[in-house]
Amino acid sequence: MDMSRLKTKLEKLQGGETTVDEVLDYLKVMPFDDLGFAKVDLHRGLRKGFPEVVYCPGKTDSEVVAIIERLMNHSDNVLATRASEQIFQLVQDQHPQARFNQRARCITIVKEPIKKIDGTILIVSAGTADIDVAEEAVVTADIMGNRVERLYDVGVAGIHRLLHNSGKLHQAAVIVVVAGMEGALPSVVAGIVNKPVIAVPTSTGYGTNFGGVAPLLSMLNSCASGVMVVNIDNGFGGGYNASVINHLAHERVNSKPERSDDGE
Repeated sequence: MDMSRLKTKLEKLQGGETTVDEVLDYLKVMPFDDLGFAKVDLHRGLRKGFPEVVYCPGKTDSEVVAIIERLMNHSDNVLATRASEQIFQLVQDQHPQARFNQRARCITIVKEPIKKIDGTILIVSAGTADIDVAEEAVVTADIMGNRVERLYDVGVAGIHRLLHNSGKLHQAAVIVVVAGMEGALPSVVAGIVNKPVIAVPTSTGYGTNFGGVAPLLSMLNSCASGVMVVNIDNGFGGGYNASVINHLAHERVNSKPERSDDGE
């Protein structure tokens, strides 16, 4: 259940545009909808600020479509990750407004325009081979109401490329750094900015990359302060955590009481 949708219904009730029974019918779905193969969490939007996200692997195509359909009945926007082109075509048949980011393998459905908060989330990739994971972070942060910028292929093999874009690093509110190989880039970025840095290790690399374990350990052992690490190839986790940080900062700034003229 989307917070903004519930708020709208309550405002309509207050204004006499709807009835108590209609609002009660809307709330009857709490706290989840049991489809047999899945218990769809319809109140996650109230608790977390964004509805349940559909992780597609391990589910049949029909199960993914059914879950998305149920979420669409109660939410303005839906995100499905690690989706195939085949699943997207099935979803788009039901929801023509659905969009598919092929590199991110993400399906998004936006019924209402997304209001973007202040503060930019910068998604940085070490190499071009890391862009698929970086794009998952981009799609996630974007649909969750953030301004997002990309800075790709600026890894430590040519550090001048990163330093040439230092302005973007310093202007961002939160930075997500996606890197494979030895995973050194998040430490470099965190060493030159005073912003939260979320490190996303990828499975990109030769044998001793160990499918992303090598950069994961490098990031966990970073000597730079302010580095947080998510799981291997978890662009969604990077984008989601960046969104949480950005929204908390936005709420804190906008909840500050105005000072009087005498400064008290």
